[in-house]
This record gives sequence, C-alpha cells and structure tokens, in this order.
Amino acid sequence: MVVSIGATRATSQRTPPPEAAEVQARPLRADGPIEQAEQPAVDALNDRPTSTSGAAADSPAATAPKPSPEESARPAGVPSDLRMARVLWPLLVASAVSLLPFTVFSTFLVAIAAYADTSVAEMGGLRGLGGLASLVVGAVLAPLIDRMPRDLAAAGGLVLLGAAAALGAIGHYAALVAFCFLIGAATSVVSPALATAAADRFDSPAAAGRAATLVTATQSLTAMLAAPLVVAPGLIWGWQGNLLAVAVIAVVLAALLVLRSNRLRHATAASAAPRLGYFASFRALAAVRTAVPLLLIAALRTAAFMGYLAYLAPFYDERFDLAPGPFAFVWTLSGATFFVGNLLTGRFANRIDRALLTERVLLLGLLVATLSMAGFYLSRSLPAALICTAALGVAHAVIAACVVSLLVRRCPENQRGAALTVNAAGMSLGVFIGAALGGAGLSLAGYPGVGAVLGGLTLIALVLGMAVHAGAKSAAPGQPTG
Repeated sequence: MVVSIGATRATSQRTPPPEAAEVQARPLRADGPIEQAEQPAVDALNDRPTSTSGAAADSPAATAPKPSPEESARPAGVPSDLRMARVLWPLLVASAVSLLPFTVFSTFLVAIAAYADTSVAEMGGLRGLGGLASLVVGAVLAPLIDRMPRDLAAAGGLVLLGAAAALGAIGHYAALVAFCFLIGAATSVVSPALATAAADRFDSPAAAGRAATLVTATQSLTAMLAAPLVVAPGLIWGWQGNLLAVAVIAVVLAALLVLRSNRLRHATAASAAPRLGYFASFRALAAVRTAVPLLLIAALRTAAFMGYLAYLAPFYDERFDLAPGPFAFVWTLSGATFFVGNLLTGRFANRIDRALLTERVLLLGLLVATLSMAGFYLSRSLPAALICTAALGVAHAVIAACVVSLLVRRCPENQRGAALTVNAAGMSLGVFIGAALGGAGLSLAGYPGVGAVLGGLTLIALVLGMAVHAGAKSAAPGQPTG
C-alpha cells in the first residue's frame, strides 16, 4: 500500500491530471484573471481547494503549499494584508489618488485664491460645495453602482476626477467652482466603487470585509501624508502642475481598471445576480439586518468627529495657548492614531473564529469615543487633552472599520455598492451636521457646549450600536452573524 501510494504520487507529479491543469489556469474570481505566477497566492486568497475532483484533490500538483506556522495561526479565509495588497494594488493606489485633488486645493489655498483674485475665505468655502455634491450624487447614484462592474464604475469616476483636476488647473474662479463640485461628485462614486470592488475579489465574508477596510485604511494614510508630499513637487511646477499630474495619474489608473475589467473570463458576480429596481434597491438595503442602524452610526460618528476636528485648533489655542507650529504635532497625532486604528481593526474585527466579535469591537469603540469626547472638553491639562485626542482618533477609526466590515459582510454582493455609497453619502451629511451643531454649541455654551452636543451625537450612536449587537445576537442559530 505504501509503495502504491508513493508510485501514485510520483506519477501525479510527472503528469498532473487534466482537472488540476484546468484549476491552475482558473482566475481568482470572475472579477478578473490573475497571472499564473500569482496562482499560489490566489488559491490562498480564495480560500478554496485547488481542485474540485477527487483525483486532482489527491494530487500534489493540485494541492496548495503547506502554510507557515504564522499562516496556520491566521484565521482561515482571511489572507495576509500583503497578499491582499498584491491583488488589490490598483484599487489601493486609485483610492489614494482620489484624495489628492482636494489635498492640493487645501494645501495651496492661499496661492489659488490669489490667482483667482478672490479671498481665501470665499475660495475655502467652495470646499463645502464638493461635500454637497458628494452627498447629493452619492444618494442619487447609490442603486446604480451595483448595475455595472465595479472596476468600470471606479474607472468612470476616475476619468471625471481627472477631468475636474485639469479644469481646476485653469485657475479661473468659475473653473474652480466646477472643480470643487465635480471632485465631490467623482469621489462619491470612486470611493464606494473601489471598496466594493476590493470586497468582491474574495468569497469569504471576513476576507471581503478586510479588503474593503484596506481601501479605507489607504485613504486614511493618504489623508495624513498627502499634504507634505504634494508640497515638494508644488515647489517645482506649482499647484497647477500638481493638479495636472493628478489628472494624468487618474486617467492612467482608469485605463488600467478598464483593461482589467476587459480581461474578465466570466460575468461578474454582481452582474449575474438579479438586478433590483431603483427604489427596490433602497428597500432591499433597508431590509438587510441592522443595515439602517449601521448607516446611522456612520453618519453620527462622522458628525461628531468632524465637528470635533473643526474646532480642534481653536480649542488648543484658547485653553493651552498652543501656537500653529506645535499644533501640527496634535494634528499628526490625530491622523496617525486614526490610521493605525483603522488598519489594525480591519484585520482584528474580521476574524471568523469568534461570533459577534465585530459587534463587540464596535460597541467598545463607541463607548471609548463617547467617554473621550467628554473627557477632551473637560480636560484642563495638555497631557490629558493629548491622551483624549489619541483615544478619539483610535475609537473613531475602530467604529468606521467595523461599520464598513459589517455592511460588506451582511449585504449580498449585488447590494454592497449601494450600501457603501449610501454610507459615504451619510458621512458627507455628517460633515455638514457636525460643523453646524458644533458651532451652535460653541456659541451657546463655549467648548463645554461643543462637548455636550458632539458627545450627545456619539451617545446616540452608542445606543444604535447596542441595537446592532442585539440584532446580531438574536439572529437565528443557522444564520451568520456577519
């Protein structure tokens, strides 16, 4: 028997069965083929057996390499971030580029206002026009994102973003108005389309959730590092050169996504799924378990965090006499903690070996955010305020990562795009609400009033988080908890 098995293995190594050869040529998903050199990583990413037949399954040629001890300790179905990045790199790069136009606009606001012969305040106010466009366009187009391949939706958004960046480089006031509106409209499509496309690359719900949070983590990193990085080339060719460079990069990335989409060997999972009507998409999304509370949590969290950031510099200046130079450290601390929290939570919360883990992490993040918001505005010492600033960055990153993970894992593939687009639109609404309510609290009761208003928003989100946890806990035993 031993000799027979050895002979069989030797034979299978020399001549792999046809089934194994067919499986080795199979792409990762219907979303796009993967190069043959990446096939071992693809098998691990897909969390699938490399063959569907008994003969091929017994063959070493169709068997994945033995995992390392580190990989063995990792939850099944969730590959390493490095392996995911190898598959998702065009989407991750595109997510970073989508943030660059407004980064250039904010960094060179004084020079742009001078070129357009207008005031800095008036020019800066145009940034809000982009947020309004993102809210309206995202809400209107949400059901349409799932009606086309996500790569093509993202590519279309990138083309619009590139055209808007080139238009902004003209520098006239009217062109800059159109630039702000079109950039907001483009990002309302690009960001959710990229996150959905990343999630659709993986069959495992946990891996899909992690893939989507990698996109958001990349954007968090870009938001933290982009401003210093655009200054250096701006010294060479100015802010207009920066915008033109962004336009070229966006169009090149759009072409890459189109080429990847054209290499599909089969129809995508989203296109194969039944298509819902426009309003039926909203009804179907509302019917997804705890989707509505999750979307409300995202909007409330954003309102609280953005309202807090809007008055962060004046608070440190008034209470601790912190000049703009030292305050840069505070801003970096907030951005760095948010990035790290988002990156690590996306990995930890998408473990599949413990039920209700993500919901519990979400609750913990909401509780820390509520307490930290109150502690921040009550703090009387600089170290205490810095600790609360770091805690708020981590807590809000945890909440954001958990919301995206749960939406991706609970929504069917033909509803993920709508869910993430509505989520992005809700966060755009939160930006407006947070700044307005924070300003109202400041005018009525000073910074304690700001803390009461923003802490109240977070507290409401905490109550909704309890509802999410209770809804998942009461799910039927045979139903996945997300």
